[in-house]
Amino acid sequence: MSTLRAASILARCAILTLPLMPVQKLLVATGSRHARTFPHWYHRQVARIVGLKVKCIGEKPDQACLIAANHVSWLDIPVLSAALPVSFVAKQEVSGWGIFGSLARLQRSVFINRERRQTTGESRDEIQERLKGGDTLVLFAEGTSSDGNRVLPFRSAFFASAESDGLLVQPVTLAYDGHWGLPMTRRRRPFYAWYGDMELPGHLWQALVAGPIEVTVIFHKPMTVAGEGGRKHLARKAEAVVRKGLMEALNGRNGEAGSQPEGNRLNQSHK
Repeated sequence: MSTLRAASILARCAILTLPLMPVQKLLVATGSRHARTFPHWYHRQVARIVGLKVKCIGEKPDQACLIAANHVSWLDIPVLSAALPVSFVAKQEVSGWGIFGSLARLQRSVFINRERRQTTGESRDEIQERLKGGDTLVLFAEGTSSDGNRVLPFRSAFFASAESDGLLVQPVTLAYDGHWGLPMTRRRRPFYAWYGDMELPGHLWQALVAGPIEVTVIFHKPMTVAGEGGRKHLARKAEAVVRKGLMEALNGRNGEAGSQPEGNRLNQSHK
């Protein structure tokens, strides 16, 4: 039954996705304001199909900001995009990942080449312009994904784009903490955490076969580079805040952060 369920999910996602890709392409090409919000709606549908139950804690951003999140899985994309309208900062290689690259481009992702300093500077300027233009961008500040049980060091260089006056950085914790309605164990988490040399197609299939999960998204208080005394200090503080949030969520002690009011809560379960 698990393999049949996984095959059904893939089929339903394809039926949803393929006809909508030209729609989003048109929205992007025409500069429509819906180019920001349409992927949010789309990923809410994907989350329902896949069986993602997303619980949001804390205050979501009410203005453009740079979200600094830990990175666990390819599932982070639909999780965060279902929670609020965002675009992503991604490594250049992602743009060439077949349909996944196409979807990233349609979501107006900013692609950065970490090997070339000149390209990195151009990406910094693009990120700043997007933020000033009202977009909320997600930065996976570790620079790679982890096993979901820890937070890797945040790279301070990634926060150079937030050095402009007034730009907000909001730390966000992603905690994969539930499986079939029960607490997720360390042994089960690698079925969903995509890291190391795992191949994407095989891991995607494995995750769908393993069944629906619960993910907690914690929105911490925003900060600025100037307010924290520089981007290195901001990176260290954001890392500490996200790590504390992860430990509390995985240990079932995240209530003190304050849940979103019912109207702001995304609660999507498998149907």
